[in-house]
Amino acid sequence: MLGGIQLDNEKIIQSVDRAIKILNCFENNEELGVTEISKLVGLHKSTTFGLISTLYANGILEKNDNSGKYKLGLKLFRLGTKVNSSLRHIVVPYLERLVNMYHETANLVILHDLSVIYLEKVESPLSIAISTLVGGRQPLHCTAVGKAILANLSSEILKDKISRMELTKFTSNTICDKKTLIESLENIKKKGYAEDFEELEIGLHCIAAPILNHNNMPFAAISISGPTSRMNEDLCREIGLSLVQYTREISQKLGFI
Repeated sequence: MLGGIQLDNEKIIQSVDRAIKILNCFENNEELGVTEISKLVGLHKSTTFGLISTLYANGILEKNDNSGKYKLGLKLFRLGTKVNSSLRHIVVPYLERLVNMYHETANLVILHDLSVIYLEKVESPLSIAISTLVGGRQPLHCTAVGKAILANLSSEILKDKISRMELTKFTSNTICDKKTLIESLENIKKKGYAEDFEELEIGLHCIAAPILNHNNMPFAAISISGPTSRMNEDLCREIGLSLVQYTREISQKLGFI
């Protein structure tokens, strides 16, 4: 069924169908090798390699030179931004509501490999406020949005990401030890939201919660960012609970719950 039209098997182009099946393998896997993909799609390894090579040549897949495995490419992400218009349409009213409630900047990010990309923002009306760059990237380990996403990944995907991370030190508060990071993620998952205590930038405090898909896996997050001087403990807890409530509502409106 495609767009309400029933397709006969005769009308399906085999190579395209196989390529789509390969891309579907990455729905719950961060990286996969040729042998792993061939087993998942039930194709001979040489056939699988030919399809992967074509997807790689067109930027749909990227290759990790260290592991030799493949992952979804940035070109696919760019195409996906067209689909993300529906995500923006649903999320922006919540960002506006958060700014009206707390008078701080609200953000929407999506996950891309070892970083988050800022898709939308609604800025604080206050003269002294935090400003983010739409389209900009930030690492996962030192941002509230990144940690909110990491904390809700499957153990296998989390292990893979952390193994490939360089925990760059941005401030004296940045978590640079992988064991400490994992312990903090366990607490974040229990709490439901994450905080960035000047871990990326001195003077910046951020609270974030993840948006989950139909597999209960995080693919995006929303956050509130403000100057540390205005973000007291009680306010941060209140913001965190609001974010948890709103991200659940967003997942429902996206049809994931």
